[in-house]
Amino acid sequence: MDRNPLLAVDDLKVHFPVGGGLIRRAGTAVRAVDGVSFSVPRGTTFGIVGESGSGKTTTALAVMRLVQHTGGQIRLGDSDIGNAAGETLRRERRRFQMVFQDPFASLNPRRRVGDAVRDALDLMQVGEPRGRAARVRELLAAVGLRPEQHALFPHQFSGGQRQRIVLARALAAHPELLVCDEPVSALDVAIQAQILNLMQRLQRELNLTYLFISHDLGVVRHMCDRVAVMYLGVIVEMADRTRLFERPLHPYTLALWSAAPSFDPRQRGRGRRIQLTGDPPSPLSVPRGCRFAGRCPAAEPACSEAEPPLTEVSPGHWVRCRRVRVEGGVPQPVIMP
Repeated sequence: MDRNPLLAVDDLKVHFPVGGGLIRRAGTAVRAVDGVSFSVPRGTTFGIVGESGSGKTTTALAVMRLVQHTGGQIRLGDSDIGNAAGETLRRERRRFQMVFQDPFASLNPRRRVGDAVRDALDLMQVGEPRGRAARVRELLAAVGLRPEQHALFPHQFSGGQRQRIVLARALAAHPELLVCDEPVSALDVAIQAQILNLMQRLQRELNLTYLFISHDLGVVRHMCDRVAVMYLGVIVEMADRTRLFERPLHPYTLALWSAAPSFDPRQRGRGRRIQLTGDPPSPLSVPRGCRFAGRCPAAEPACSEAEPPLTEVSPGHWVRCRRVRVEGGVPQPVIMP
């Protein structure tokens, strides 16, 4: 953990009971997030990547208090937002806001966009009421829209413009943390670049901190300072962006990198495609040993006996794999067959 981070997540668990009413099975739960820890220094971007079902979005929703966590701690600065409730939670919500994947679904089609941004100001009682109309126009201008566009409806904007509106609304309360769940995946590539550059500019100007969820490794490489790779509810590798993209260690990370179409082929997981077979195990029945062992080309019988811990193999570089070795002070990636 970093010293004095803005966001600190410690041993976070989110388990969903199976069934309901009379068919609920005692002791059975979907272990969507199963002991995740990370910290995000102020003014930086922390990325989480992984396949669908890895737990990355559930982690983001738990940080936002949009799903209830089962265990662990979530702190924003000195505040325990994981256990905050009632008026305390409402007060703290000014400090952290979320940007969702689909900007059209995030906006009420019957509300003018200026009203949508104004609603956020009113709800969180930001500033004096008589000054909020001017503040709406300032927010729209800050994200690259014309202030007079406040009177239009969401369907009158393009997808990229709608995401700018969502950003303006998220910034209404002067938050410290923005949790971004696939914020550009619904946009064309050229528009993605514009929105990402806008987010980086806003981060510099407003000293924002981002928790950034994405499946697009090219986007993560462009945006994030540190990156965690999740698989079946746990982090399997975590490091700063440069180290993780130039020297991935975990077999799952190597497989993801090798399949990334936007990477230089010479840098894709040792320069060749690593084929994975089968599907991830069910989070209802997590394997006893390494969660990736059943799909790992380099797995040994011992990998299925006990789950390896997340170990710091070099300063700031953590990996959950018993086959990663440190030679001469340098961690070595797993050699694939």
